[in-house]
Amino acid sequence: VITSPSAGMASSPCGNTNFDSGLEIKTRSVEQTLIPLVSQITTLINHKDKPKKSERTLAAIHRVGQAVNVAVGRFVAVGEAIASENQELKDEMGQACFEARRAGDAIAQLTDVGSAMQSQSDSQVSVFSDRTGMVKAARLLLSSVTKVLVLADRIVIKQIITSRNKVLVTLDKLERVSTFQEFVQIFSQFGNEMVEFAHLTGDRQNDLKDEKKKARMAAARAVLEKCTMMLLTASKTCLRHPDCESARINKDAVFHRMRCALEQVIEIVTEARGCGESKVLPTSIYNSIKDFKSCVECLRENLYSLTPQDMASQLESLVERTEDFTDSAYTSHEQRQAILGLCQLLRQDTQQLVHAWAEAQSGHAKEATEEMEVAVLKTCQSISDLRRKLHKVAVGRASDLLKVHGEHLPLRALKAAGAEGNLEAVAESSRTLTEQKDQLVETCRLLCHISGTEPLEITCIHAEETFLVIGPQIISAAQTLALHPSSKIAKENLEVFCEAWESQLCDMALLLKEINDVFEGRRGVLFSFVPQKHSVNLKTAKAVKLDAEEQTSMAKLGLELRLLSSDVDSEVEKWEEQEHGIVRHSQSLASMAYSMYLFTRGEGLLKTTLDLFHQAELWKFHAFSFLVDEEKSALMTQMEKLVTLCQQLQMGARTPVQGKTATFQKVDSSIQMSRNLMTVVLSLLPVCNKLNKKVLRFALATEFPLFSPF
Repeated sequence: VITSPSAGMASSPCGNTNFDSGLEIKTRSVEQTLIPLVSQITTLINHKDKPKKSERTLAAIHRVGQAVNVAVGRFVAVGEAIASENQELKDEMGQACFEARRAGDAIAQLTDVGSAMQSQSDSQVSVFSDRTGMVKAARLLLSSVTKVLVLADRIVIKQIITSRNKVLVTLDKLERVSTFQEFVQIFSQFGNEMVEFAHLTGDRQNDLKDEKKKARMAAARAVLEKCTMMLLTASKTCLRHPDCESARINKDAVFHRMRCALEQVIEIVTEARGCGESKVLPTSIYNSIKDFKSCVECLRENLYSLTPQDMASQLESLVERTEDFTDSAYTSHEQRQAILGLCQLLRQDTQQLVHAWAEAQSGHAKEATEEMEVAVLKTCQSISDLRRKLHKVAVGRASDLLKVHGEHLPLRALKAAGAEGNLEAVAESSRTLTEQKDQLVETCRLLCHISGTEPLEITCIHAEETFLVIGPQIISAAQTLALHPSSKIAKENLEVFCEAWESQLCDMALLLKEINDVFEGRRGVLFSFVPQKHSVNLKTAKAVKLDAEEQTSMAKLGLELRLLSSDVDSEVEKWEEQEHGIVRHSQSLASMAYSMYLFTRGEGLLKTTLDLFHQAELWKFHAFSFLVDEEKSALMTQMEKLVTLCQQLQMGARTPVQGKTATFQKVDSSIQMSRNLMTVVLSLLPVCNKLNKKVLRFALATEFPLFSPF
């Protein structure tokens, strides 16, 4: 999210502004478009702090400043053209273009060589004499240009919605046709519209930054792709046998599934909460284990971060979710007893930890005792053993099912019985297929529990829903064939649904491999089950540097952190008490933020990812109590938010990762969290300064102390 402070800019050519786009970049294309601008702004920001500049340097800065202004002018022209063609965006786009042009002009003025030469002799400001002007102009430009890009991105969303609407209209026509000639004509139009929709949504899927949304989009597009052929054969079968109830049921199910998939695509691109999104992902055992383990390890740093009741509640919630394994009719007695035994062992180890924890608290210990450290390690080991067993059970069952059902015997039996017109044999084979479907559905649920990532969870849920829907569709298609055994179209229809079933089994085999890869660390995973006291001691952790592509991806985020650190430095200079605790803490945080910014450029003292994570662990901010009671509540809320953000940053930095992708995601998360933290610090400083002056006057009059840290 891009934010800008509401502080005035009287000393800057930008004038006064309260512009805050508050926008989140959701696509890679917008992110990539910003990279050249970010690079140029970074160049200007870095030069402003250099005291001595040659004529050559001045000329270079001037060229960059003018280039930024010219580029912004062209960019704004495109934005204004978009606004003129799309009335619904006219006001917002016009405001964003106005702010961008204003910021571009300000940067051009601040980097003007003439201004630099005259700044020593008159009051005219430049990039060298106005310390905060360039930072504020850069912030305004970055946020306004981002808003223009995000608004332009709405045009793409509008195209997808328009395409979906055309598909829906044609879909309704297809559902109502009564002749083959009419069907062929409309289906041809439908095919062209689906191709257009597939291209638009495919591009959007590849452009999305959120892996969870990408997985949901991929699932919806897979449904549409497979259902298109099903719709063709199911509709033809219904037209050939209009009085056949099973054919109608088969066709209706296809149309319903296509409409749901189309709706899901629109929910993803518009971020609406429809029927698909309101169905929140169930909490998996993997996530429950991760959360519980985090709580256990958190006690090492803070004995008072939670209560024994909180820990007991989380443990019982975790154990309750294992009932999906132990209550399953397909879980062997030995597996059930092993899972129950591991749950009991985890309860015992947790109880010993709570006992050691209580003793440490009663002794007013400030950190974990030796006994408590041993209890934490034992509890983490029990968590690891339970997770490993659950993974083995789920993956083992899935592997066995894929082997057993690889020959597709129920499908063969249904095809043969249908071709013979044997309804009894169809019914018998249908029961076998239904049992197979139930086994596969339950196995998908177990795999969802141990999948390890949200995208894989979504893929497991998609597989479960596919087996649930296609199973009955195969049966209705077989019933239709049994009623009309000489019908070629009915036979073709059954074949299409059977192929979809076989295809889903192949997809499940690939899914199983991906889940195993995550578990064994061959793919990036943001959670390790190896109990360690400090993440820097992890044997699997490697000190790596960001490559050129990763530095480019981080450029905008790093620049935002750089701008925030400059703003914080400017704010603390306004304090009369430079030795005040809040000033010192803020300066320390700004310094660490600047170091992180340098890291994104491959510069500074933080050379590797481990250096970055180690620094992230050091972020702390102490709250201070003010005597001004009427304003204390709101201020303390923000202070508590700041402390919470510091704790979250520290916990994230201590969370071990494996693999290049996961390491980069952790770097990105750490820097984003640092940016959010600095944003809160920046908003607090003016308020704290104002209250400090009030308290100072009060203290001078009453001889009361100014602050009391707690």
